[in-house]
Amino acid sequence: MNEGILVRADGLKVEFPSKAGPVVAVEDVSFQIGKGEIVCIVGESGSGKSVSSYSLMQLTKFSGGRISNGELTFYRRDGTVVDLRRAGEDRMRRIRGNEIGMVFQEPMTALNPAYTIGWQMAEGLRLHMGLTRRQADKRSLEMLRMVRISEPEKRLRQYPHELSGGMRQRVVIAMALACEPHLLIADEPTTALDVTVQAEILGLIDLLREETGAAILLITHDMAVVAQMADRVVVMHRGRKVEDGPVRQILQEPRHEYTKALLAAVPKLGDMSKRPGPEPMKIIGGYECAPAKPLVAGDSRLLTVGNLVKRFPIRGGIFGRTTANVHAVEDISFTVSENETLALVGESGSGKSVTGRAVLRLEEPDSGTVHFQGRDVLSLHPSDMRDLRRNMQMVFQDPYGSLNPQKRLCDQVAEPIRNFRLDEGSALDDRVATLFDRVHLPRSFLRRYPAELSGGQRQRVAIARALAPNPKFIVADEAVSALDVSVQAQVLNLMMELQADLGISYLFISHDMAVVERISHRVAVMYSGRIVETGSRRDVFENPRHDYTKALLAAVPTLDPDSSIRDRVKPISPPASPIHPAGYEPAPPEYREISSGHFVLRNASW
Repeated sequence: MNEGILVRADGLKVEFPSKAGPVVAVEDVSFQIGKGEIVCIVGESGSGKSVSSYSLMQLTKFSGGRISNGELTFYRRDGTVVDLRRAGEDRMRRIRGNEIGMVFQEPMTALNPAYTIGWQMAEGLRLHMGLTRRQADKRSLEMLRMVRISEPEKRLRQYPHELSGGMRQRVVIAMALACEPHLLIADEPTTALDVTVQAEILGLIDLLREETGAAILLITHDMAVVAQMADRVVVMHRGRKVEDGPVRQILQEPRHEYTKALLAAVPKLGDMSKRPGPEPMKIIGGYECAPAKPLVAGDSRLLTVGNLVKRFPIRGGIFGRTTANVHAVEDISFTVSENETLALVGESGSGKSVTGRAVLRLEEPDSGTVHFQGRDVLSLHPSDMRDLRRNMQMVFQDPYGSLNPQKRLCDQVAEPIRNFRLDEGSALDDRVATLFDRVHLPRSFLRRYPAELSGGQRQRVAIARALAPNPKFIVADEAVSALDVSVQAQVLNLMMELQADLGISYLFISHDMAVVERISHRVAVMYSGRIVETGSRRDVFENPRHDYTKALLAAVPTLDPDSSIRDRVKPISPPASPIHPAGYEPAPPEYREISSGHFVLRNASW
């Protein structure tokens, strides 16, 4: 770590206007970042960690925030000093992106849907580095390869909505790293990424720090990432700093009670070793989940999926004919029993989310069968499908995109209750308020709008909405990936509590292997559109047989600060291209049964 200070914040106070008067989001927060140092800010959702970092780039003013007190000092490499609080907008434009880079928490809102990925990446390079369009395109391609995006040449010509959530996150990271900034502010940079890519991205950020001397301000709720990356840690709670120190001291000898509780709530790989089924987690503040019944999967099949195929056509030529297909989901089969959680894990772009949407017919499958409670889902008339969806709900990956920005939260959670005519009047209001209680949101949030909540709080609203019609089956697509560890533990315990009380089944899509180990009965591992290994949680976690499953588990970060993230990264061969000529039919999958219910794919490539 280089000597000297790059950024210093002293007595920072940030306020946001409201009808009831100014709301203080951050108060009396001080920290410093040394040259070449990685500082992690951790804390619960809404603790002020993102607001503190956004203040360094004067971004809080665009959402109505005002820095009412404190000093923000930036020591540039040429020896000059900039007062970031009072710098003019022209000067800040030159600093943003060039000297201070930013990776935002929600990649879909950070990218412009009207422009291609290539255009957006080239724009910053031409503005800050003075490159020609050809040079900028070449640099953009290099950056996409660096963050391990498949077929980067094609991605440059695509629009943000054509990429998966994980791919969009990698694009945002590539854009932030492209100009080699002196300070990189990364707000939950690996939230949407599976563990293998997460390890590679964090290793890449660490390598950038080594090669360029850049400092990193990393905002995260993942304490294992903190252990692997941080030199120093700042712990925030309710807008204030409660603890600050070297990473080893914070992790091994925490002094503040909140820090101790935060560490206790972290799911750790191996915690469930030799245990028969899902178990509740420790909770900050003492809230414990005690399921009324054992979390044992039932014998009756609730959902049966057979030979499911979903392909997306690529059209070309003057007549717009289909010239090729993207084989997103290729010939996969699985079952979910009553009172069971099946976890679907794999890399971004492996087909997990498409599978979840196809099961609910939010994407129409090309072929295959889906049976729910004995009914053929794919043959149902839309009116019958609407009735069935009362028992089949979904929690989407992007909470901001799945909520209507113009509707109050209470109306959005009440909408499915009204649609299915389950309650009305005061009973409806009471039911919505109870749902907010169950996902641990204050009732004062009922009349707020999505923009007034943090990312984690919005995700809890989305979960409350999915629970509203009392469904029997929920597809949870990265339902807890945006949540800090304490709220994540609360939501996981809530899901287990509902499963014990109501017999709900889950298709739990996630990239967090420690969370999957905690909540799942069975696990299916997806790679390049196919299931490569499936079995009970103990089979997959304690006796992994496919190379990809082993690599996934090896990439999971730990709370050991002596473990180097780059030493743990085991490169995985990039998946074969999912794009095949029109008319191409791959060989059907062949599986080898290792033990009862534990299957591994034989034909590794197709």
